[in-house]
Amino acid sequence: MALANRMSMKSGLARTTVSRRCVVVRAALELKPPPYALDALEPHLSKSTLEFHWGKHHRAYVDNLNKQIAGTDLEGKTLEDIVLASWNGGSPTPAFNNAAQIWNHTFYWESLKPNGGGAPTGKLADAINASFGSYDEFKVIFRATQH
Repeated sequence: MALANRMSMKSGLARTTVSRRCVVVRAALELKPPPYALDALEPHLSKSTLEFHWGKHHRAYVDNLNKQIAGTDLEGKTLEDIVLASWNGGSPTPAFNNAAQIWNHTFYWESLKPNGGGAPTGKLADAINASFGSYDEFKVIFRATQH
């Protein structure tokens, strides 16, 4: 109990209410903002597109997952832990879809940046050059496969 009290007081998340009990506070998952202003990707992605896709669609996954995990062993866990646990060894639980979509959308937002793009570097550039001869040739072939 002493260790729990020290940890609780150190983190500031829980307090001892009686000498032998403590209150445990579990934080809900929150919608993480994109790492740029909502209009920063214009003209490729408009501010209104981000307001809808991030502000409503992505938010719905967060809100729905918080409802699904409230009062369960998953409440208070990290998103990554929830994804792994709800995958359930290949038999996904209902929480998996929302958790995986939150992770997927967060990854998407963090993969974009204002004035981004351009030729890849490092191992990816090496692999493209080895397979296609050059990044420009890769783009020609890639565009030809689009429908």
